[in-house]
Amino acid sequence: MFETERVFDAEMASGKSLGDLPEWDLSDLYPAPDSAALNTDMAWLGTECAAFATDYQGKLADLDAQDLLTAIRRYEQIDIIAGRIMSYAGLRYYQLTTDPARAKFMADCQDKITTFTTPLVFWSLEFNRIADDRYQALIASNADLARYRPVLDRMRAMKPYQLSDELEQFLHDQSVVGAAAWNRLFDETTAALEFTIDGETLNIEGILDLGSEQDRSKREAGSREMARVFGANIKTFARIHNTLAKEKEIEDRWRGFETPQMARHLSNHVEPEVVEALRNAVVAAYPRLSHRYYRLKAKWMGLDKMQVWDRNAPLPMETKRTVTWDEAERIVMDAYGAFDPRMADLAEPFFRKGWIDAAVKPGKSPGAFAHPTVSTVHPYVMLNYLGKPRDVMTLAHELGHGVHQVLAAGQGELLSSTPLTLAETASVFGEMLTFRALLARAKDQQERKVLLAGKVEDMINTVVRQIAFYDFECKLHAARSQGELTPDDINALWMSVQGESLGDAFEFMPGYETFWAYIPHFVHSPFYVYAYAFGDGLVNALYAAYEQQGDSFKDQYFALLGAGGSQHHRDLLAPFGLDASDPAFWDKGLSMIEGFIDELEAMEG
Repeated sequence: MFETERVFDAEMASGKSLGDLPEWDLSDLYPAPDSAALNTDMAWLGTECAAFATDYQGKLADLDAQDLLTAIRRYEQIDIIAGRIMSYAGLRYYQLTTDPARAKFMADCQDKITTFTTPLVFWSLEFNRIADDRYQALIASNADLARYRPVLDRMRAMKPYQLSDELEQFLHDQSVVGAAAWNRLFDETTAALEFTIDGETLNIEGILDLGSEQDRSKREAGSREMARVFGANIKTFARIHNTLAKEKEIEDRWRGFETPQMARHLSNHVEPEVVEALRNAVVAAYPRLSHRYYRLKAKWMGLDKMQVWDRNAPLPMETKRTVTWDEAERIVMDAYGAFDPRMADLAEPFFRKGWIDAAVKPGKSPGAFAHPTVSTVHPYVMLNYLGKPRDVMTLAHELGHGVHQVLAAGQGELLSSTPLTLAETASVFGEMLTFRALLARAKDQQERKVLLAGKVEDMINTVVRQIAFYDFECKLHAARSQGELTPDDINALWMSVQGESLGDAFEFMPGYETFWAYIPHFVHSPFYVYAYAFGDGLVNALYAAYEQQGDSFKDQYFALLGAGGSQHHRDLLAPFGLDASDPAFWDKGLSMIEGFIDELEAMEG
């Protein structure tokens, strides 16, 4: 996934001049929503969930190692079939979120699967009631069972926070009318927003794209129109955030989580102190990174103060350039192949087999993501490709996710899912490979300057912006625990992190206080955003190791990606001599960004 701070012109939106943009072929999941294959899988799922509960509920404590392994494998197959159905329904919906039939199909699938899987709520609860010495003995007695230990340990980490069987079943049952329903309202509201510029109607992707226009008046018009539309819809967005934050606070309180962030840290298998060290290192570096860079950019642009519509503006010396789809593919594939031919081989099917949906289309979900689907199929990448140089980096980013997901799938369904601490590794590394390849081919100092500045801005968006977003979420959830938040309350929390993170080079126009409204991560994945900064810092350290180790690095890197969620980040980073729990680790990663800014400043001398 990638922060949706990108930005269009009407001709590009229709795909003209960009070449043939690929669309998904979802038939590897199912040929059609009414296909016999999907109906068969749905029927099997209902039957197997009931049978699984009959066979194992109330009996887990008495299973021997082989029987427990059989149960885990049956559970894994249920996970695969349910995941396959929901991946198909979800991807169809994201292609056209404004289509009521697609929305209904996804909701109906979710309802059925929730009903089918409700009897399985006992699984984790009962498993966690197995005594520790019994659990250790079972694991020690069977190597095939021991292979699942990482996912079982993560499940047992929830033991202190689990509720009664009845309450857990209730929460599972009502999820479709809880967070999932509010997530859908957010998606549909955002996709339906209409912005008018010079008599032309744009969607969210189109208006965001204006933020990187060379013409400053267009950027300003886009920002002011965003403020107008967000302001007109702010009560809806505030209601969504209030409800989701309160729902989370209630569940967290019942479970006994010490902080709103704790559930995310547990699911990421990362220690709170590691995240805190990352957050503190980035906040301390704001003056050395974003503050310094934006003062430099203001100077290049001839401005005493930059406005919010200047943040993603191209540099004055930057020539407007459209990158066709074929060229974008060539740039990224060449960079991947130059690192290691295996990387290019893994990426190639995405372009050839309908695994990418690239065009901007009315009703299509904004932003970009890579969806792993299930380990028995393959990932799908979604873009909103507009031919900007930054879109090439987005392609490199999401394709990195896709390569990672393909490699991790070898671990099987339960162990393939990578915790967020490592989920951004391959994506950010793919961006770095592409950037370094372009930098090496720079024709002159000016082109090098433009490339360096673009990379610094991307890194600031990935590190500084995301940690500011994380702080905003922390403040939002803390404030909501004290009572209902008005739109003005949320606006004030948003602005409290903006000046701190962006620095004194900026003025903030009236209306910018509402720009929290469209960011999907706050709604879909609370506290997800620190994973971007985690991934960037980690990749900067990994890239330094690559430069030192050369070819010997590559096999270790592929092993890291192929591990999926089967190892803790500490164990996966040890072969590279890296330790994310060391506070100095994050300063090393941030120093790479600082070095790029140093070089840009030196060019001014």
